[in-house]
Amino acid sequence: MRFVVLAILLSLPALDLYVTARIARYTGVPLWLWLTCSFLAGLVILRSERLEFRTRTVAALHGDQPVLRGMLDSGRKVLAAMFLILPGIVSDLLALLLLALPLNVGSAYARLEMRGGKSANS
Repeated sequence: MRFVVLAILLSLPALDLYVTARIARYTGVPLWLWLTCSFLAGLVILRSERLEFRTRTVAALHGDQPVLRGMLDSGRKVLAAMFLILPGIVSDLLALLLLALPLNVGSAYARLEMRGGKSANS
């Protein structure tokens, strides 16, 4: 059973690369360009999230922002960056899906409520 799980885990990146090579050939985009651009995008997101994580942590320590919301958002972006760094179009699509999730919808309203302010509708 362990070997089956290991075989599945090792075959997924290989299958992802195969699908990427087929799509690159079909679209005419060079494979190295596709892999390089997604790798660089993952590094940029990872680097920017490192700086934002520090800011969110300091804001949470001062009580300006909920701790769990900042950690969830940072974890989502770091996981998306890791998916972008992994070679393959399927992992890139998973990363874009993670980045598109509206997890922080209403965060401005939550900050307003936390500070005791009134919204424009009240």
